[in-house]
Amino acid sequence: MRVITFGTFDLFHIGHVRLLKRARELGGSLTVGVSTDALNVEKKGLSPFYSQDHRLEIVDSLRFVDEVFYEESLEKKRSYVEFYRADILVMGEDWAGKFDYLSDACSVVYLPRTDGVSSTLIRDALSGEKR
Repeated sequence: MRVITFGTFDLFHIGHVRLLKRARELGGSLTVGVSTDALNVEKKGLSPFYSQDHRLEIVDSLRFVDEVFYEESLEKKRSYVEFYRADILVMGEDWAGKFDYLSDACSVVYLPRTDGVSSTLIRDALSGEKR
């Protein structure tokens, strides 16, 4: 079974590690789409702290990740699933229901987030903001 997932993976933290490990455990290989800097600006209105090249290299260095690529558009999810011949799409539960339209192409699984950690919380703590 081939698993695919996507993310920004900025300010890489234990929640990212756990999500990717759990995704890999669902199949024999794990392919990860790392959002480009331009896509992050488009979808979140801010640039990632780390460049897309650094984020891709970080994700690619993990022993349980088999392949990485740049995700350039949210609208290309189906194309990515088909191109990489994914059997399972894994996303964090904060995306629950948003990719169910792909269930005709692959199984769609939403995994729980790691409590108490996120890139947003880290960014806020570094800037002195409270959430």
